[in-house]
Order: sequence, then C-alpha cells, then structure tokens
Amino acid sequence: MAFRIKSDKKETENKTIRFPLELINEIEKAIVGKDVSFSGFVIQACDYALKNMEDNEKKSTSE
Repeated sequence: MAFRIKSDKKETENKTIRFPLELINEIEKAIVGKDVSFSGFVIQACDYALKNMEDNEKKSTSE
C-alpha cells in the first residue's frame, strides 16, 4: 500500500455553548502550559466522554 498524506482538515460547525464561570476557570487552569486551545480541550473531553459512555453502556448490557 502506497503512503498517502491525508488532509487534517475536518468539517466543523460553530456552536455557542454557555459554560459556568467556575468550569471555564478550571479548564483554563488545566490547559496552562499545554499546547491546546480551550476549544481543542472541550472537543477532546467530549470525545473521551462519548467513548467512555459507550464502553460503560456495553458493560452494563453484558452483565
């Protein structure tokens, strides 16, 4: 199989979300010194939550 360079551009859409100020402060503290934006962190956190939610649902149904 030949090496292919894939575009890292993903289709995106803007969404407006209201965050509690305390949560914003906690997220901003967590990303200090990390190479990630607020949006990048939120996307990764949502992706992680969804994947773990699916894993937990699978475990619950198999028991």
